[in-house]
Amino acid sequence: MKGENFFSLRGWQLPVTLVTLTFTIILLFAWEENPVVIIARDQFSIFSAVKPREIIGQKDFTLTTTNDSKKVTKSFGDATNYSSISFSPEKEDADSNVTASFENTVCNFAKGRWVADSRRPLYSGYGCKQWLSGMWACRLTQRTDFSFEEYRWQPKNCKFPEFERSEFLKRMQDKTIAFIGDSLGRQQFQSLMCMATGGDESPEIENIGWFYGLVKARGAKRPDGWAYRFPKTNTTILYYWSSTLCDLVPLNITDKASNISLHLDRPPAFMRRFLDRFDVLVLNTGHHWNEGKFEGNRWIMYLNEKPIDTENKNLVDIRNAKNFTVHNVVRWLDSQIPSHPRLRIFFRTISPRHFKNGDWNTGGSCDSTIPLTGGSEVKHGGSKDTVVNSAVQGTRIKILDITALSDLRDEGHISRYSIKKNPPNGSDCLHWCLPGIPDTWNELLAVQV
Repeated sequence: MKGENFFSLRGWQLPVTLVTLTFTIILLFAWEENPVVIIARDQFSIFSAVKPREIIGQKDFTLTTTNDSKKVTKSFGDATNYSSISFSPEKEDADSNVTASFENTVCNFAKGRWVADSRRPLYSGYGCKQWLSGMWACRLTQRTDFSFEEYRWQPKNCKFPEFERSEFLKRMQDKTIAFIGDSLGRQQFQSLMCMATGGDESPEIENIGWFYGLVKARGAKRPDGWAYRFPKTNTTILYYWSSTLCDLVPLNITDKASNISLHLDRPPAFMRRFLDRFDVLVLNTGHHWNEGKFEGNRWIMYLNEKPIDTENKNLVDIRNAKNFTVHNVVRWLDSQIPSHPRLRIFFRTISPRHFKNGDWNTGGSCDSTIPLTGGSEVKHGGSKDTVVNSAVQGTRIKILDITALSDLRDEGHISRYSIKKNPPNGSDCLHWCLPGIPDTWNELLAVQV
């Protein structure tokens, strides 16, 4: 009996076991091929693959000199950029025409086109005298054509809401926005002041430059910057002049004609001192990196507290020095973000010049008044400013890419016009009329903060 029951039981279990095994194999095969599982697994691997040295911000970059046979390699800081990974519902947004799903890219605001808009400009060129320098207020000059004011930038496949000053200030409540850079950075600062006030006289806005040491020195044409506070929202917007983003120190503080050491490896003291007070920081540099500016300002490049001709001969070439400095500033700022988690940093790309038939001091001009003669659209995805683009890669510093879209607007410069009755010879094909192109730079900024 025992033997009969035993063989009867095994005969009954065998087909059940085969069915169970077959079902298990099919289930495992389906699991491996399931795209949802694969997506989830791949998304998790993005984070699990991060190495400790990437988190603390260490990476190498190669600085290529003008001599192709020579390279200088420096170890610069960097951090993994998790903000480029976006998760959104699997549906199409009718407003932005962007198909949203699991995406590994963010919106490229630099890719798009200029479109006519009769509602522009955002403020009157006859107003905003409280903030806008007269030399940049083209409505006050001899210029008669202002069609350049009536265009807006429309990014491709991106939501780009209209700038609304009260909404912007509300979002910036209890925050400080700092611009640090050259005169184009100053133009962007003045543009944002005009946009945030609508160009209206605003006596309630407080000048707090004294708090940041931004006061006019005896004998100076102007202070090193300005800072204003909007009391209703406790929003501060400031600008500090640092055309190279390097620390400048007179070699002899008792001699006004002394040479000035320009420290390539040291960010400006103002930025180091007040970084903890900033919520949004916008940097730029570029047009002062030439021999004429260096000689005129008596700047002597230093590295590791020594003149670079004895420390690193490759950096004698100013183009290489600029490359080095941009990477160094980005590295330093990226290393500071863990200590300043609320801080958002943008490096604005270089603003294009449009001199034709010469330069600023050799008869160059930019007399076009017809908008968009070179086209209205930026189709390529990469930045024209390869130095800034390279520096921010892999860091938490964002690029504010304005080069290509501004390059289409050669009619928007100051040109040969002036507020003076007898304007000097020459044309300004570097700075922009305001209102004008820098307003678009601030719209791009506003939508990303």
